[in-house]
Amino acid sequence: MRHVGQGKLGIGTALGVAIAAAGTLAMAPAATAVAPTPDTATLSFDCGSYGSGTATLTATQDGTSATISLSTSAITSPIDIGANSVTSTLTLTKNGSGTTEFTGSANPAIPAGSQVSTGPLSGTVAAGDSLEATSLKVVVLGITATCNATSAQSPGPFVF
Repeated sequence: MRHVGQGKLGIGTALGVAIAAAGTLAMAPAATAVAPTPDTATLSFDCGSYGSGTATLTATQDGTSATISLSTSAITSPIDIGANSVTSTLTLTKNGSGTTEFTGSANPAIPAGSQVSTGPLSGTVAAGDSLEATSLKVVVLGITATCNATSAQSPGPFVF
């Protein structure tokens, strides 16, 4: 036996729940980019005959995409270098065993005698990845400088 209004109560209740759920979703905070911890680190590089010195790395993350910008006193430019003319590959240990590479050919204009800055270098990360720089390859005007880390990243690896 059917009671009067039984169907309306079910639809009305379902509609009320749907409206409440929509309101909750509308008030939820928007997703934001997650910053790696730490977001800046330093380490030392030996670049053979091109020199040695410290480097500062700055990392950012947006989902599974990440970038690392690098400035190092290990390599100084003997001549003026135009913007976006340095190709770089930064190799990092990934989670203590494998490796991953961040690459790019973006750089600011570098005056003669100044330290080399490169990046952002792009790479892919997953939640929880721990990355620590081990080497840097820089190609300027067809000349390749390979730099190897001589210290651990400080204060530690980037954790995404």
